[in-house]
Amino acid sequence: MAELDVENKLAAARTRLIMDKPFLGALVLRLPLQPARSDWCRTTTSDARTLYYNAEYVEQLSLAETEFVLAQQALHCALLHFARRGHRIRNRWDLACDFAVNPILIHDGLTAPPDTLYNAEFEGMTAEEIYPLLQDDETEPSPDENLEDTPGERQRGPDDPTPAREEQRPDGEDKDRDEDRDEGEDTGTDRDGDEDRDRGESRGPESGTEEQAQPREREDGYPQGAHEPPPLSAQERETLEVQWKQRLAGAAQQAMQAGKLSRDLARLVDYVLAPKLPWRMLLAHYMTAQARDDYSYMRPSSRRGEPAILPSLRSQQVDVVIALDTSGSISREEMLEFLSEIDAIKGQIRARVVLQACDARLNPDGPWIFEAWERLVMPESFKGGGGTDFRPVFEWAGTLDREPDLLVYFTDAVGRFPAVPPHYPVIWLVKGKATVPWGQRIQLN
Repeated sequence: MAELDVENKLAAARTRLIMDKPFLGALVLRLPLQPARSDWCRTTTSDARTLYYNAEYVEQLSLAETEFVLAQQALHCALLHFARRGHRIRNRWDLACDFAVNPILIHDGLTAPPDTLYNAEFEGMTAEEIYPLLQDDETEPSPDENLEDTPGERQRGPDDPTPAREEQRPDGEDKDRDEDRDEGEDTGTDRDGDEDRDRGESRGPESGTEEQAQPREREDGYPQGAHEPPPLSAQERETLEVQWKQRLAGAAQQAMQAGKLSRDLARLVDYVLAPKLPWRMLLAHYMTAQARDDYSYMRPSSRRGEPAILPSLRSQQVDVVIALDTSGSISREEMLEFLSEIDAIKGQIRARVVLQACDARLNPDGPWIFEAWERLVMPESFKGGGGTDFRPVFEWAGTLDREPDLLVYFTDAVGRFPAVPPHYPVIWLVKGKATVPWGQRIQLN
C-alpha cells in the first residue's frame, strides 16, 4: 500500500536524522507525524504541535529529500518562526523563513527537494533580515505552509496574498460556504452540528488536545488525512514558545557533546536562546512612554461657548538625564551612535537632556545641558578612563531641583551600583553580558 510505503519512508528518514544529525533528529522527534488532506496541505507543514504531510507529495520524494523536509519543519518550530512573525505579512514571512533555513540545511549536507527555495544572497541572514528584502508584490506561496495564524489572519487582506492552503473559488465564495450548501458531499460537517465527526483533530475536553481520529483510506491507497487544525491561541503560542526553547537548548547541548553541531546551526541557536534586543526600538519605546500628551483641567478649553469646564490637551516637557560610562569600556564611536539615537528621539518627545559623564568620578566639565529645541552633540573630549562607579551619577541627580523623568545610562554594567534604586525610571543600555541589579536593561547589539 502507498500509505505503508510513505510511513516506512518517514520512519526511516527520522532514524537517519537521529543517527547522522542528532541535533535535527532530536527536534524532529518532538513533532508527531500526521497525514493531512491534500485540499489544505500540498507538501508538509506544522503548527508547532504536529507535523502534517501530504502522502502523495512524500511518496514522490527520495529518502534523502524526506529527511530534508522533516528537518525543515522541525527547525522552523525550534527557531520560533511561529512566534517571531509579529505583524508581518504572513506569506512574505513564510518565504523569509524558508530562505533563512534552507541554506543551513543544504550546507549541513541534507538533500533539498527540487522545489526548495534558495538564494545565495540570503545565506547567513535571519528571517527578520531577509523579510524587508523581499518584493512587496511577492505572491508566490512558500512550498511549506505554516498554520500558527490566528483566525482573523486566515482571512485575505488587501496586503496579504491568499495562502495556498485556502482555496479561493472563482465565484468569490468561501470553500466552507460551498460545502455547507452541498449537503450531499462528504465534508465532515452536517446540518445537525456534528462538525467534528470526521475531522483529524479532537474537540472537547474529554478527548485530549493531541488525540486525533485515524485517517480514512482513499480508493487510491493514500490516507484520507486530517482536516486543517485550529489556529494557535495566544496562550498556546506562549506555551509552545517556552517548550521549543527548552527543546532547542536540550538538542543543541546533546549535539555539541557529540561534536555534531554545525557553526551555522550554533549561530541560530544563540540567536534564539540569547537574542540581541533591538535597542533603538526599545529605547524609543521607554523614552516616549515618559512623554505622553495628556488632558489637563488647569485651563478651561475655549473652543466651546458652554459654561462647563472642559479638559484641554496639554504637552509636558520631559527631563532626561543621559549618563555615559567613560571608564574606557565604551568607544567614542559607540557613544556617538548612541547620542545620535537619543537626539532623534529627543526631537519627537520634546525632551530637555542633561548629559553627564562618569568613570569612578563625575567628569569635571559636566554636565552639558541641551534644551528641547537644541541639537544634542558630543562634547569634544572627556576626562576619564579609570574604574567604574555608578553611584556618583545618582548622587548628583539627587541634588537637582527636580528629579529627572528618566535616566539612561550607557555602560558595560561592570562597576559599583547604588544599593537602593531611585524613584524615577532608569534604563541601562549595556554593552556586554553583565547584569544590573535594578532598572530596565537593554542589550546593545
